[in-house]
Amino acid sequence: MKLKRFVLIAIAGCMLFVAAGTNSFGAGQKDAESPSAYFPERYYKFKQVVDGTEIMHDFILQNKGNATLKINKVTTD
Repeated sequence: MKLKRFVLIAIAGCMLFVAAGTNSFGAGQKDAESPSAYFPERYYKFKQVVDGTEIMHDFILQNKGNATLKINKVTTD
């Protein structure tokens, strides 16, 4: 009987812990001020061109956060 009660209390405690989520430990909280990079268009497929032709495309980057967004490196794939 005591074992049943202990198991039920343990299960209830685990359920409460899971229901509280990770926010109770701060893992899911965002900083009050943080940058947030947003690209409305992440990919652009260039049309075929003659070799040696210069082509350009502007990619828009928006900072939807409330702190300065620093770009350290830009690469192509």
